[in-house]
Amino acid sequence: MTFANLRALHAVIGEAIDEIERVYKANSEGAPLDYPSLDIPYYTSQKHAAEVDKAEALRVEHTVFAASNRIVSAAGQLSATVNKPWFTLIESINATNFVACLQFLEASNIVEILREAGPAGLHVKDITRKVGELRSWLPGSVPVELDPSKFSHVLRMLATYHWIREVTPDVFTNNRLSSYIDSGKSFEQLKTATNGSKYDESDGVAAYCATGGDEVFKLMTNLTDWLLNDQGKTHKTAFNQTFNTPMKYYEWIEEPGNEHRLVRFGHAMHGSQQFELPENIVHGFPWEELPKDSVVVDIGGGIGSVSLIIAQAHPHLRFVVEDRAPVCAIGRSAWGTAHAEIFDSGRISYHAQDFFEPQRAFDVPGVGTVVHPDVFLLRAVAHNWGDEKVIELLKLLRNAAGPNTKLLWVDNMLAYACVDTESSEAGSAELGAMLARYNAKERTYREYDALTTAAGWKITRVKRGVGSLWAYTTAVPV
Repeated sequence: MTFANLRALHAVIGEAIDEIERVYKANSEGAPLDYPSLDIPYYTSQKHAAEVDKAEALRVEHTVFAASNRIVSAAGQLSATVNKPWFTLIESINATNFVACLQFLEASNIVEILREAGPAGLHVKDITRKVGELRSWLPGSVPVELDPSKFSHVLRMLATYHWIREVTPDVFTNNRLSSYIDSGKSFEQLKTATNGSKYDESDGVAAYCATGGDEVFKLMTNLTDWLLNDQGKTHKTAFNQTFNTPMKYYEWIEEPGNEHRLVRFGHAMHGSQQFELPENIVHGFPWEELPKDSVVVDIGGGIGSVSLIIAQAHPHLRFVVEDRAPVCAIGRSAWGTAHAEIFDSGRISYHAQDFFEPQRAFDVPGVGTVVHPDVFLLRAVAHNWGDEKVIELLKLLRNAAGPNTKLLWVDNMLAYACVDTESSEAGSAELGAMLARYNAKERTYREYDALTTAAGWKITRVKRGVGSLWAYTTAVPV
């Protein structure tokens, strides 16, 4: 049956391409609208021709997005089926090399350097010289002679994986993928960008890449050793073992010397919105049914990225972003002059609170003192904690809830890697960095239900995000 499976996968890909093409044709005016090219950068910080922006926007149109996911899934299974197992193993094992090279690309600011060089690209000798010039501006930097030949091998590997282009021997330029991790900063701005300010007023994607290549990459190298030889005996998590600290991750990044990591992490969480379509959070809950000046508390909301999306769509609501004091202190400044009206009007404010402490009353601009908010928004928080801590958190929120308070829990809701006869749903359960960094996990619906029930909440609705494993789970006090 293998040939039948291969042909079926081939058909899935072909039919999905046809579906995408139909959508692009239906939205064309005059000349046919083409799908964005891998070879052409798309910088979110720059203005583009109307047809370019339209083609880009169609990539996340529901039909196109779903068809694209089918292509990726079918292509992956097709590759796993026909590739020699040894080569599949080598590619998997050597993924660590790729991650290291991707981290180098972001940390060296080569993407920004190549943006300013334009489509013709830049010779690796000039790239190396410019990287060295930026490094010389770092506080306390020690002059290092950078080797263009080593740079070229790293960049060539990235080009092999389609992350940049080698236009002629040793001449490199950005493509669509590398432009995705552009911070938008100029070469001159990067000279004075310190302590994570490179990511200010950006979409957070570059920060997410940097965090993944730094803390996450390092701690994942210790996961096997921790799982097999420790698992809490000496170190509570693989993160604690890797960085030789008894602190929790969120405490550790607030320590002196980690200032850049703290700022970067806030922006990285902003970048994590890319996991799903922005409108999912808008349509995942009936925000429009809430009365004017209803108060939404964004638990562990970082710099307020998610609250901002909802606030733009529903200006009648008030949002309080709740996080640790050092995070709240940088929240407003991280946005620079962007969205000034929303912040200045008090529609989004910040409240320093350890969410493992009883919720305190707080003042909301334009509303007054609030004891029982209308909604607790818990997005991408619970997956950072083990079951006992999640129950503790949910109980604290339950104690602070009024009779009409809603809980909106937003996280990956995992399907099984097989068909679940109770839910008729199949999918892949990803480990991610949750186990290694926090000794935590993503969860299935059954686990959501058990945790909410144990904490005094009852699930009343679950809505899947379009094109992702994210789910919007609403619960009420019982």
